[in-house]
Amino acid sequence: MFDQILSLVKEHAGSSIIDNKDIPNEQNDAAVETATHSIMDTLKDAVQSGNMSDVMGLFNSGGSNVGSNPLAQNMQGNLVERLMQKFGLSNSQAGGIASSLIPSVLGKLVHKTNDPNDSSFDLSSILSHFGGSNFDVGSVLSKFGLGGGSNNSQGGGIMDSLKNMLGK
Repeated sequence: MFDQILSLVKEHAGSSIIDNKDIPNEQNDAAVETATHSIMDTLKDAVQSGNMSDVMGLFNSGGSNVGSNPLAQNMQGNLVERLMQKFGLSNSQAGGIASSLIPSVLGKLVHKTNDPNDSSFDLSSILSHFGGSNFDVGSVLSKFGLGGGSNNSQGGGIMDSLKNMLGK
């Protein structure tokens, strides 16, 4: 999963990182990896903490206006902090990179995930990867009316179901 998301970040890193005078050329790869980790860590934290409404909201957006999704905003904030720490950028410099890079990468990720003709990403694999070994993807997808199952309306709601699946 890391390599797939890294590839998307590289694809969209042109003006944000590669051509950015604030990041020395010899640090471009490290900056791209930093952005990749920001995306992956935020998704992992959201899935593992049971924040499925934001995760599903992101992937149900169709790729448009992903920047307004709370996860995208968290990713941007995470990336800003990491860029400031690792590369000594100002908040403004790091914010410019994050606000242009994260929405474009997420838009492409969501588009690829929702495109039936593109098998490079699928929601089940993404959730499985970030959810860990005790994560029941089928149950989560059925709660949102996706996958093979139907919506389960018996007691507790999605948060209780996710906490039980994750053993929390």
